[in-house]
Amino acid sequence: MSRILVIDDERSIRNTLKDILEYEKYSVELAEDGVKAIDKVKANGFDVILCDIKMPGMDGIEVLEQLVNLAPDTPVVMISGHGNIDTAVESIKKGAFDYIEKPLDLNRLLITIRNAMDKSSLVTETKILKKKVNKKYEIVGESAALKAVVEMADRVAKTDARVLITGANGTGKELVARRIHDQSNRSAGSFVEVNCAAIPSELIESELFGHEKGSFTSAVKQHLGKFEQANGGTLFLDEIGDMSLSAQAKVLRVLQESIISRVGGDKHIKVDVRVVAATNKNLSAEIAENKFREDLYHRLSVILIRVPRLNERLEDIPLLANHFIQSICDEYGMPAKIITDDAIAELQKINWTGNIREFRNVIERLIILCDQIITAGDVLKFAAPLK
Repeated sequence: MSRILVIDDERSIRNTLKDILEYEKYSVELAEDGVKAIDKVKANGFDVILCDIKMPGMDGIEVLEQLVNLAPDTPVVMISGHGNIDTAVESIKKGAFDYIEKPLDLNRLLITIRNAMDKSSLVTETKILKKKVNKKYEIVGESAALKAVVEMADRVAKTDARVLITGANGTGKELVARRIHDQSNRSAGSFVEVNCAAIPSELIESELFGHEKGSFTSAVKQHLGKFEQANGGTLFLDEIGDMSLSAQAKVLRVLQESIISRVGGDKHIKVDVRVVAATNKNLSAEIAENKFREDLYHRLSVILIRVPRLNERLEDIPLLANHFIQSICDEYGMPAKIITDDAIAELQKINWTGNIREFRNVIERLIILCDQIITAGDVLKFAAPLK
């Protein structure tokens, strides 16, 4: 049952609102002044708060200011019989969901409460979804090698320094890039990923910088590139070592000038983007073979972060195993399976050439093919023989 707090110094209004709202199947609590209301909010959570403006002692605007800090996700509806436009505007500016004048219109009040409930539900759903997303991209492990990576990522996140993440396939370079974005001042902006290896060389410039309508045969409408899509946020250039030399030259220009031009256009567009790049290649060797621009490398590698292979942090395998067992079983809607210490020991003996990606696949295979308890024999049967 949804819970509503009514704050008003007039007993008759408090009781009338309580009767009306309880008839509508809401759970209602009352407070005759701001101090008692604040105490109630500290002790209990509410879905909506109705607050009078003119009250002795602490007035409604002061209460609103404290409620916004104390329960920022709870909608507060201000009510007053002495208000005017200025009061309403001030209330909204200070964070009120809505403003209603006395005498209260019952229909408007109930509609406002329903709308406030919808907002509250959306905020809750958004938080749940964010938690699920964050859990999906969680960096799991406590080894010294991984802690060094996380500490470095957190240290550089608050700056706008460009970062080059290196490491073998499947080590989790994208997770490090996402952590840098999530911990940065740009976290409210977009995290836009480009897999440079997956885009044909003739299309990479259009993908990155966009194109104007008619700039080439299939350009039937204007297309915004990844740089524009990431404006105000972070652009993650994955597998940057596979980018064509012509595209590299244009990326270098953007990094130098923060200006792009769409393919087929001559307009200069200012962009505010933090670039984080990643590669599994040895860029020094690529530079020596004239496959990668040295000046671009130096622009990208203000900060270098190397993500270790799974074989370099075998002590993280117990945590990784239980993390993937929980998440995969949740996806399949089944109770989490149990893995024995002997099974963990067998997993630690495997040469994980595919790193975390391969490890997760093996765990998923074990979940599908094994009983409730995953044993060392199961690992030998379903994982090790495949090596």
